[in-house]
Amino acid sequence: MSKNLLISWAIGVVCVIAAVAGVLYMQRGAHLDLPGQFLKVRTAPLDDNAALAAIDFRFTNTSSYVAVVGQVKVYCEEKNGDRLDGQVLSQVDTKGLFEVMPILGQIYNPTLLSRDNVPARATWDRMAAARIEISEAKLQDRKSLIISIEEADGGVFEIRER
Repeated sequence: MSKNLLISWAIGVVCVIAAVAGVLYMQRGAHLDLPGQFLKVRTAPLDDNAALAAIDFRFTNTSSYVAVVGQVKVYCEEKNGDRLDGQVLSQVDTKGLFEVMPILGQIYNPTLLSRDNVPARATWDRMAAARIEISEAKLQDRKSLIISIEEADGGVFEIRER
């Protein structure tokens, strides 16, 4: 091969790499993700076969676009791997339970609601409370709790207790 052909080929490769890097750089905030972590978990018995889990958590919208919350779900994963669905409580019901159950303490964060608009690159502290059909002793002996946030456009993001 001639020296001119090798130089031309190398310049072409560098141009292609620069173009790909530019496209990736421009699209860095286009991927919606809502990573998060649990801050505090409080539990209380509701009856012999049901317990309340109140979860304070922090999450971040890492994208450059507003995320619209579609639905919030809470799951309890037992030691044997079974996943139990929790019945998520509304903000009004949560406030009422905290008033009649002083064992839960105070409300630190607002409840994450459907149709909440999470701004781009924002970090929010929120709460989700759910009734789980399991005794409080079994809830205390869980493997983990999981909050599932379904974005209005269909993406599902899970925040898992560590």
